[in-house]
Amino acid sequence: MATHVSAPLLSELPTAKSTLAPHVVVIGSGFGGLAAAIRFRSKGYRVTVLEKLSEPGGRAFVFRQDGFTFDAGPTIVTAPFLLEELWALCGRRMSDDVELVPMHPYYRIRFADGSHFDYSGDPQARRAEVARFCPADVPGYERFMQKAEACYRLGFEELGSVAFESLWDLMAAIPNMVRMRAWRSIYAMVCEHLSDPKLRVVMSFHPLLIGGNPLSVTSAYSLIASLERRYGVHFAMGGTGALIRGMVKLLDQLGVAVLCGHEVSRILVSQSRANGVELNDGRKIMADMIVSNADTAATYKHLIAPEHRPHWTDRRIDRGKYSMSLFVWYFGTKRRYDDVPHHMLILGPRYEALLRDIFHKHHLAKDFSLYLHRPTATDPQLAPPGCDSFYALSPVPHLDSGTDWERHAESYRQAVESVLEQSVLPGLRQEVVSSKIVTPLYFQRELNSLKGAAFGLEPILLQSAWFRPHNRSEDVKDLYFVGAGTHPGAGIPGVLSSAKALDSIIPQAKSWARA
Repeated sequence: MATHVSAPLLSELPTAKSTLAPHVVVIGSGFGGLAAAIRFRSKGYRVTVLEKLSEPGGRAFVFRQDGFTFDAGPTIVTAPFLLEELWALCGRRMSDDVELVPMHPYYRIRFADGSHFDYSGDPQARRAEVARFCPADVPGYERFMQKAEACYRLGFEELGSVAFESLWDLMAAIPNMVRMRAWRSIYAMVCEHLSDPKLRVVMSFHPLLIGGNPLSVTSAYSLIASLERRYGVHFAMGGTGALIRGMVKLLDQLGVAVLCGHEVSRILVSQSRANGVELNDGRKIMADMIVSNADTAATYKHLIAPEHRPHWTDRRIDRGKYSMSLFVWYFGTKRRYDDVPHHMLILGPRYEALLRDIFHKHHLAKDFSLYLHRPTATDPQLAPPGCDSFYALSPVPHLDSGTDWERHAESYRQAVESVLEQSVLPGLRQEVVSSKIVTPLYFQRELNSLKGAAFGLEPILLQSAWFRPHNRSEDVKDLYFVGAGTHPGAGIPGVLSSAKALDSIIPQAKSWARA
């Protein structure tokens, strides 16, 4: 198993410029940061990864308690080829370190009236599910999937790993945006093709997985449906943390240190160039380039002095529209619920109105919808024998809601428990033997996310592509960004693509020189 290192090795890091290969410091060890570290190392750079938390992973942190393993963040792998590329860069195969298992079905979507839709990777089975709900919508469903495939080609294949740096990049992308009719919301796009209210939910919910409001995000995100149909939905045996451990192992073999428990308090800037970082204890690490996998808005606002940010000023950052946050209840049961699938959406009575409460009114409503994750349906080793590991995730407003989560977290958990017990987990109260709660305060305090937003800036059209914080900083030379807050956005494919986008603008180490 790969190991990560902590404080003692900090003394070995460069505190002054070196004549060796250029040194890159990566802030944060989420998927984006680790992928960037692998790509920079494969180009010949010296790389150091700094992580605030006690273990690597960032939003993909792993909680372990009472014999249960809980993935803190992403649980769905939809573009395995982006991961396989990283292993290939290191001369290895991902299958040597990580076992991916396809999901059947991808998700079960349960409606408030008790009916459910099994969202499957089998085209015939999914078409049959559409017909079961509304036979007249089958042709419209087929047309929607054709449009989604076009959005995949135009939006993901052609634009996903492009580093938008100039107005010319934006102008070059406009024809694709027009072909996708990207000014529409994905919900509006779905409604053009489907009449059944439930099917409209089934085909439009995907942006919620990356922090987007289906009523607002561009219809380009219909590409997710095509991405899933092309490559499937997978789970990593051992949990998402197994992917993080595999990437850390690759870095360990490449001689790259992942230093945990080291929080960056400031990015050092001289003559408009990033040249190092300062840690919370005052120690400084010098570098030729900085890559931030931390929350982009928080990086600009809290790690870079205002005089170095003519573009990303505090006012501009504060005016941004940010994604929702999350309430997550992690729990283990002393029995198994074998009739519950791996991925399940448990929808409340409202869809559009609830989304408006969360994203526009920033109001914590009494009703909610849930994503229920039961990884032990696929990997029983994530819980003690005869037990189940779960998490129940509820999208909630970010901290602008003013909700006192210190006070209300337990009552909200009880409400979630009650819904689960009444709908899919009978007798739950008596079966829970391990419990942990995460609120928007966790995203603010532990993950340094502005407003406690779980996915950074909301991926609306005017906060996407060229309009999103660029992969190469607009304000500070030799500063780069990967992760959910930069282009192309959140989700494992998005953050891996953000690291891939740097390939087009970062030369091999031997040809590197300051502009």
